[in-house]
Amino acid sequence: MIIAVDGPAASGKGTLSRRIASYYELAYLDTGTLYRGVGWVMLSKNLDPGDEAAAGETARSFSLEQIAGADIRTPDVGRAASRVAALPVVRAALLDFQRQFAAKPPHGAAGAVLDGRDIGTVVCPDALVKFYITAAPEERARRRHEELRQRDGGLSYEMTLEDIKRRDARDSGRETAPMRPAADAQFIDTTKLDADAVFARACRFIDNAIEDRNEAVG
Repeated sequence: MIIAVDGPAASGKGTLSRRIASYYELAYLDTGTLYRGVGWVMLSKNLDPGDEAAAGETARSFSLEQIAGADIRTPDVGRAASRVAALPVVRAALLDFQRQFAAKPPHGAAGAVLDGRDIGTVVCPDALVKFYITAAPEERARRRHEELRQRDGGLSYEMTLEDIKRRDARDSGRETAPMRPAADAQFIDTTKLDADAVFARACRFIDNAIEDRNEAVG
């Protein structure tokens, strides 16, 4: 059972994905970690995240062990991640990793939940359920600002909102695997919903899909 969860930054897709994975006992992969990891490695080596050759080499040799203990949730790393994610060579290098995770989930799990920008459209187009989680840019900026301000007291809400808008434009406008909902994705707007309400709504979609699948094979 594969669940694809897509959406822009700070929409709540990570929180939802982790809860789904825990509830249904599925493996979980935050695919953004891979791109943030590549971005972090490049910054740590003083490499330009827009350098396609260097980014491709970094992505091909990347492993999660490289970022063990690293703070990959800073605004700088987020911007670097968005830049490397726009490069076809990087996406190609990390695509196989994601598909292998979905096809053979670790620890014998019966399936996997993957969240990112192109899971339902590119990585796992045959996922049992596809979600597109979104929220108003202003609300997403508020959430991200609350998350980051303890690390960077000089980061204003206005700066965070501008960064959110730039990332949205970059992620949705890139030529390779742009951020967009799959045609059959279930939309959930989290602007005015708390995490419990979002989770309950998602579970209804998943439970219905499982029931439909069981009837089809039964």
